[in-house]
Amino acid sequence: MTDSNHEGLLSLRSVDLAAHLLGARVSSHIDGQLVIVRVTEVEAYDGSSDPGSHAYRGRTARNSGLFGAPGTAYVYFTYGMHFCLNVVCGAEGAASAVLLRAGEVISGREAVLERRGHPRTAESKLLSGPARLAQGLGLTLANNLSTFREGTAQPPGPSLGLEGLAEDPLDHQRGPRTGVSGRGGSDEFPWRFWLPGELSVSAYRKAALRKPRV
Repeated sequence: MTDSNHEGLLSLRSVDLAAHLLGARVSSHIDGQLVIVRVTEVEAYDGSSDPGSHAYRGRTARNSGLFGAPGTAYVYFTYGMHFCLNVVCGAEGAASAVLLRAGEVISGREAVLERRGHPRTAESKLLSGPARLAQGLGLTLANNLSTFREGTAQPPGPSLGLEGLAEDPLDHQRGPRTGVSGRGGSDEFPWRFWLPGELSVSAYRKAALRKPRV
């Protein structure tokens, strides 16, 4: 893919970009270890117009990464134990982003197993769910505001890579987002996209009764 096509796709609003990320490869070079993952499931979030978005109520210190330039990594900490990775897209300042929910390991399996700490976990479930995906990639808040380079992550130092965005999206399915409370998790927002038949795709679940994301 040429630079112009890569940048052009990242300039799309999240709900329009999401399907193009299915089948793409995201990579990390963290602590000297390269991991490459094929994306199988994502969710779109769309800033102030989206009641499921961290940015729905405006900009805060926690969500400031969402307002960055297209291609920025927005990493957040949730439930006091997990990190999650988003690709910021659309116009800078729009707080549009796609959450990477699941994938399969293409390279760096030993690093993923070590980070996940579950050597007996089925291969298909190693990166099933956004917290597992971020953990397998070795991400923490230190990687928030990083820029995805086009291509594979490379040394020196920590880096993230993104490549293989589909100009014509692969066959996929879509439905309500999982675990999002209130209207943002309803059929009104069918902004979860996944590749059918992929065992790594996480199970759908409705949100527990709790306050909306802020």
